[in-house]
Amino acid sequence: MENHSKIIDCTIRDGGLVNNWDFSVEFVQDLYNGLSAAGVEYMEIGYKNSARLLNATEPNPWRFLDDNFLKEIIPEKKFTKLSALVDIGRVDPNDILPREQSALDMIRVACYIREVDKGLELVQMFHDLGYETSLNIMALSSVPEHQLIEAFKMVKESSVDVVYIVDSFGSLDPAGIEHQVKKFQSLIPNKQLGIHTHNNMQLAFANTLTAFQNGVTFLDSSVYGMGRAAGNCNTELLVSYIQKTSYEIKPVLGIIEKHMLGMREKWEWGYIIPYMISGVLNEHPRVAMAYRDSADRDKFVDFYDKVTTPEANLAPASK
Repeated sequence: MENHSKIIDCTIRDGGLVNNWDFSVEFVQDLYNGLSAAGVEYMEIGYKNSARLLNATEPNPWRFLDDNFLKEIIPEKKFTKLSALVDIGRVDPNDILPREQSALDMIRVACYIREVDKGLELVQMFHDLGYETSLNIMALSSVPEHQLIEAFKMVKESSVDVVYIVDSFGSLDPAGIEHQVKKFQSLIPNKQLGIHTHNNMQLAFANTLTAFQNGVTFLDSSVYGMGRAAGNCNTELLVSYIQKTSYEIKPVLGIIEKHMLGMREKWEWGYIIPYMISGVLNEHPRVAMAYRDSADRDKFVDFYDKVTTPEANLAPASK
């Protein structure tokens, strides 16, 4: 059982949602070298979305990954493979090189349940270009059962390598995760599974372990838990807990010591009460994030009243 884990560290991609991908080249290189030394199997180095399709005015190398830039940043691949995430409607097929010409090994497609057909079209394209692929179905905790069953008929027949259970709102507990894993295993027995958790209710690590213990292979995490709002399962917890001889915690601790402590003073993520409340209520954290960006950021009772009153329209708090 101990050797089936494959950790995908999402510090750059998911952590970028905290700081608008304001990562230095030095940090990304140190992270890659540290994760390789730690035996982490994959590093998600950003989004492969199109700046043109998103009408982006500022260059952002981790949000709009460029293959030539990637080769400059990481001229020599080490143990850790590289992955990137794309969103439906935000990726330009012309931007994707065949795998043998790219530094990337895996491309993951994020989509909502209603877009699974479009997601699988992208998966097929990346598969044909030689990449490992995954389909990450978001906001799983609010998907009706019948929709999932219909979508998975397509997924089962597709070329996708890995299908992800994504706890977008950080609202699931270990029993809920186990239920989802068993459901996925029964509907798509021919696919490997992955888990992506958020820490709204302090359950990201427990939920990830529950998935792993029930046969899920691909485990998403981030160093020091850095990810949108409440953050993700911590990479340092997984490499220290899972009994795999290739895992080594000291290089991850080195990354935290050198870089992450300063980042945590500058940017906020992790277990914070409004994010906890949004997790408990099974709501997207965007409202809580806006609230944390307002003058009322620490008025927790007020926030709770705002989001639980029947007339609450969940409009973000004003700055």
